[in-house]
Amino acid sequence: MRNRLAVGCLILLAVLCLLAAGAPLIEAMLGIDPEAVDLMARLEPASAAHPLGTDELGRDVLARLLEGGRVSLAVGLATALIAALVGTLIGVAAGYVGGALDALLMRLTDGVIALPLLPLLIVLAAVDPAKLGLPAEMVGSPWFGLARIVAIIGLVGWTTVARLSRAAALGLRDRDFVRASRATGAGPLRIMRRHILPNVVSPVIVATTLSVGNVILLESALSFLGLGIQPPLPSWGNMLSGALELIHASPALAVWPGAMIFLTVLAFNFLGDGLQDAFEPRSPTTRL
Repeated sequence: MRNRLAVGCLILLAVLCLLAAGAPLIEAMLGIDPEAVDLMARLEPASAAHPLGTDELGRDVLARLLEGGRVSLAVGLATALIAALVGTLIGVAAGYVGGALDALLMRLTDGVIALPLLPLLIVLAAVDPAKLGLPAEMVGSPWFGLARIVAIIGLVGWTTVARLSRAAALGLRDRDFVRASRATGAGPLRIMRRHILPNVVSPVIVATTLSVGNVILLESALSFLGLGIQPPLPSWGNMLSGALELIHASPALAVWPGAMIFLTVLAFNFLGDGLQDAFEPRSPTTRL
């Protein structure tokens, strides 16, 4: 609580999440529909009917910004949690068991880290799911694109958590309480679950918090390139992409989603720094 910047960022993120979660209620209260097209009201400025104006198809920008926040935040949080789960399991297993398993898992981790991230994500996102034998109904669902982006980014986003949890497990496996548990006959799985995992939570939480911002940036980049969340489902990234050709006629269309991405990523990064200070109170970087 002494880190006022982190607390402020936490409040900002809580407000953004509440606004995104309550988007349908807010839209109903204001009487606006994010999908309603009105070509006679294209690129209107802010007004009582449209607090942030309208886009190139006459759709309300505020409503689409709220709906885009639901998608972008859901992708960021879901992907970060999946990556944290996979990375923690791999890191704890490698750090506690050691030996050949440690060497195998860490070489796999090094191999994923060595891959150029954004080009790899572009290639994976460009693969046509219909050619993989998936049902057309599933591929045509707008939410399939969201799940696909979560899976693609989660596939390569677990490496940082894996290395952190491995380092923590290496320092814990020879501690007295772990040796005592081993001496009483506890197996490796029980020791990892009861003694190792609870003690690696702190660095995993910090890394997960920091990774949410990176995931939102990656999703925005893919959507900006037309390979991420596909219209009509809005996200901050594809809203920014749609505003590209209208940047001179209506710059506000690019300013609003760009500002939301900027503030959200910045808030998650400062929150991660604050959590790191809280978990390591004697660190010289602690801000009072």
